[in-house]
Amino acid sequence: MLRDDTAHEERIGSRDLAAWSTPVGRAVARAGLALGHGAVRVGTWSAANVVLIVTALVGGLAVVALTALTAEVYESVVEADGLAGLDHPVLDAAIGWRNPGLDHAVTLYTDVGGPVGMPVLAALATAVMVWRWRSRTPLVLMVIAALGSLAMTITGKQLIGRARPPQSLAVPPFETSPSFPSGHTLNATVLTGIVVYLLLRRLESARARTATVVAGVLFVGSMGLSRVFLGHHWLTDVVAGWALGLAWVAVVVTAHRLYLTVRRATPGHAGTSATQWSPSGRNPSRS
Repeated sequence: MLRDDTAHEERIGSRDLAAWSTPVGRAVARAGLALGHGAVRVGTWSAANVVLIVTALVGGLAVVALTALTAEVYESVVEADGLAGLDHPVLDAAIGWRNPGLDHAVTLYTDVGGPVGMPVLAALATAVMVWRWRSRTPLVLMVIAALGSLAMTITGKQLIGRARPPQSLAVPPFETSPSFPSGHTLNATVLTGIVVYLLLRRLESARARTATVVAGVLFVGSMGLSRVFLGHHWLTDVVAGWALGLAWVAVVVTAHRLYLTVRRATPGHAGTSATQWSPSGRNPSRS
């Protein structure tokens, strides 16, 4: 039987995930607590579970709306030749670096982040974490993250319908779906970001946590750049994928932290009781 988060998994190093150190964070925590208080009797779900799902749904709608807004901003940028002015020079530089061996190697690598490779990789990572930790959290967070990432990719591509770079400038096999945003980049950012977050909660060593973050950044960064190198996406498609992906990761992580916060404040929880907890993470009786 899969278990819930333990007290040990409510921290990343010395940082308590249920402690909110900024004014905005404390406001979010208070809103989560208010929602949890009113949701205690919703079906058989605990208040913490309700807060997790509601936060993910509301955050997901906000991020999908952000994707739509990004599409509008993108059109303005293209018309003003802003960041999009880098698209052609960057692609031209990538073409100059190509050779048959490197093209083949990068194609194999970019397939890892594709519509088949990345879900398989994420599913394997999730399965290993669930099996090793006997925890349901990796499965829940990964499903939420993947659904949101898919919705963002579909929304962005349908709203913009931007053409990819000309096939004469791309390395086969060619792709025909709309170019904006880069689905490889967005999905790699989201799924890798959630895996990194889950691992950070289990790693004791600061050096191991740093290495995990660096490895995640290098993978996500190189996956996006591989799309530009092969001529499958413009640079702006990749930048949008990074930005939107990080925004969704932030939403999912916030939803999970609110879940931990509400669970801790629920009477009967094995950790800190509701009377001992505050959104700042401090014990009010010691303030």
